[in-house]
Amino acid sequence: MKLPWRRLLAALSLTAAAVMVPTAAASAGSAPSSGWNDFSCRPSAQHPRPVVLVHGTLANGTDNWLVLAPYLVDRGYCVYSFDYGMLPGENLIGGLGPIADSAQQLSDFTDRVLTATHAAKADLVGHSQGGMMPNYYLKFLGGAAKVNALVALAPDNHGTTLDGLTKLLPYFPGAADLLQGTLPGLADQVAGSPFIRTLNAVGDTVPGVHYTVISTIYDEVVTPYTTQALSGPDVHNVLLQHLCAVDVSEHVAIGLTDRIAFHEVANALDPAHATPTNCLSALS
Repeated sequence: MKLPWRRLLAALSLTAAAVMVPTAAASAGSAPSSGWNDFSCRPSAQHPRPVVLVHGTLANGTDNWLVLAPYLVDRGYCVYSFDYGMLPGENLIGGLGPIADSAQQLSDFTDRVLTATHAAKADLVGHSQGGMMPNYYLKFLGGAAKVNALVALAPDNHGTTLDGLTKLLPYFPGAADLLQGTLPGLADQVAGSPFIRTLNAVGDTVPGVHYTVISTIYDEVVTPYTTQALSGPDVHNVLLQHLCAVDVSEHVAIGLTDRIAFHEVANALDPAHATPTNCLSALS
């Protein structure tokens, strides 16, 4: 029997489908075996922390990272990804369950990675919801003691208006309740939602974690894009167009294919050996 939200998922997935690389041969959560999700990997002295990749809404731990995961593996990192927020009966599209529950899944997976790699802390890299959801883990689930850095690509740290569409919900009686009841992972991301208010009531950041936020002015999903930025003593907010004015990546591309953004990710993971990011970084 088809779940009642299948048609909505299909519509919401159209934009992502245009740029996502098909992976019919790969099962959800099973990354390629060339060093990615290799639990026998041991972090090197140069890169002493494993990197956990956190996918976005309507994605999974394989498709979202087909470019960035190998990019980091090639640079000597132990890299891991996982699926979270999948509703009952779904095994491909994630990020739709309650975000607090997804944060617990991140906590459990990070513990597994730390145990396997014998590392004291991990670095997290997330896209969209995957850049915001870890903040719940850091603030409320003890993650700050286990995480060195959070690098977020186009995160909805303060929720999103989805180009103003979420402001229409009050004009449709029952629409907000329907969204919360069927797709809580989407409802939680609406600007002003109870989840977003709880997330930010204690401030944007927690001490001891290094934060990097990478945004694009062409983001059409997390809007306004300026709400992605964090405030805090150890925050680096980056706008792609300040690094390369002709970079036209939007919300999906910044996490899937943009090597200029990926160069900034590498800089954030290893700031002691950071190199300038510019348009030529797309070729590196």
